[in-house]
Amino acid sequence: MGSKKLQVWLPLLLAGIMTVGMWLGYQLRENTSGAVVFGTNSRSNSIQEILNLVQNKYVDTVSIDSLKETAINTMLAHLDPHTIYIPARELAEVNEDMQGNFMGIGVEFQIFSDTVNIVNVIEDGPSFKAGVQVGDKIIKVNDTSLIAGIKIKADDVKKYLRGEGGSKVNITVLRNGKLERITIERGIIPLPSVDVAYMIDSTTGFIHINKFSETTYPEFMQAMEKLQKLHMQKLVLDLRGNGGGVLQQAVNIADEFLDNDKMIVYTQGSKVPKAEYRCSKDGIFEAGKLTVLVDEGSASASEILSGALQDWDRATIIGRRTFGKGLVQQQFSLSDGGAVRITVARYYTPLGRNIQKPYDKGLDNYEDELMERFHDGEVVHGDTAAPKGPAFKTKAGHIVYGGGGITPDIFIPFDTTAQPKQVLQMYMKGTLNNFVYQYYINNRAYLQKIKTPEELYNQFKPGEKEWQQLTEFAKKDTVDLSIINAMAKADILEKIQTLMARQVWRAEGYYEVSNETDPMIKKALEVLK
Repeated sequence: MGSKKLQVWLPLLLAGIMTVGMWLGYQLRENTSGAVVFGTNSRSNSIQEILNLVQNKYVDTVSIDSLKETAINTMLAHLDPHTIYIPARELAEVNEDMQGNFMGIGVEFQIFSDTVNIVNVIEDGPSFKAGVQVGDKIIKVNDTSLIAGIKIKADDVKKYLRGEGGSKVNITVLRNGKLERITIERGIIPLPSVDVAYMIDSTTGFIHINKFSETTYPEFMQAMEKLQKLHMQKLVLDLRGNGGGVLQQAVNIADEFLDNDKMIVYTQGSKVPKAEYRCSKDGIFEAGKLTVLVDEGSASASEILSGALQDWDRATIIGRRTFGKGLVQQQFSLSDGGAVRITVARYYTPLGRNIQKPYDKGLDNYEDELMERFHDGEVVHGDTAAPKGPAFKTKAGHIVYGGGGITPDIFIPFDTTAQPKQVLQMYMKGTLNNFVYQYYINNRAYLQKIKTPEELYNQFKPGEKEWQQLTEFAKKDTVDLSIINAMAKADILEKIQTLMARQVWRAEGYYEVSNETDPMIKKALEVLK
């Protein structure tokens, strides 16, 4: 009985002690401008003493690392949703996403029927140079590690394929029924944050940014220079699904749209001084017409950028209310090789709006808030009639709101096309992605004759033939599409077209084709006329 009580209360006891210990460590830091390593004092602290006692004296064998993680996460859950602990095993991948690159072999893969299929090879990357082809199936890595037919997970495949730059990896692939051994020298693989930049019409450019990493601003400037050479006068900037990232990158981009020394954002916290971020240079697009697309997946740095442009009446914001993250985190190193991201300040738009949504009802409630928007009909009927925070007035007299995200100037509802359970099953099982990939492999000669996404949109129109093929294909995954209604069927056929564009040209092709029928794009083009 005593053992059971100890198992219940031990994590909570450790959480309490670690709360005090980390609070004291945070108070004693010299400043917040750099990394801080906790737990390096020569004298043993009480947290480590208890862990040592449990490890050496406790009646049962326990995982100390797991116990420590539980205690840390329990403690941080009482702060805010964005103060988080990052274990050492996850830190490298988390940092890679913000760096904008990683070391690997340069392929995109998907696992179909317990087999790793190469669905894309990055042009001029390590695998491209080594002769890897789309359609290859990876059977072994380094001659001894069998990865086919063992229900391997994608994360485990990445561990096999990634490594230090310059190191080599041998893969055995199945190609046209024959096994081939290929040696690949790992190198730098970019993680682009600008998915696509192209001209929608003769005067209007389109740019989609998927995150704000350390390479986003240079990527953005390259995209803008490319479009301006094509005589761009108006721009659609798409931030949908962009969860944020590096604040300074969003500030730099805002500076390209705003003039003089306008305020872009400021941050302020009880333990850190107020910091203002203002325009500091002549921008590349200070006068052209601008629209910004946002949705419930646009957060943090996306909200900084869209909020600044809205406050200064510089752009028309189109879409749905953004996520609502107005907290600033700073990352601190830990002695165990992990890190903790602690909220150190709140950020405010030029008019003084803090758009952080409430989190005082607990983490579960906070995470469920997006689903509540669907349940209460907000994403269908709009939220302009029910603002989530105090009102502010721009210089042009427009009313904007703080709290709960950026409310767009023009609302576009979420597509409410009902998805039958069979369609949902198909998405969950990856059936549609697998079908599109197999269709591409079987019809590669025809599809490779199509040279641009625009040509694909006009020439490749999936119809009854493709529907019958998909219906038969889905049966293998025990998905019955024979009873699907006409509206859902049309939606799936349209999705086949956009996924095929992604298969051939990756993100660039996807957006060029999907934008042809996107209601937000249509509205943006109307506004820019």
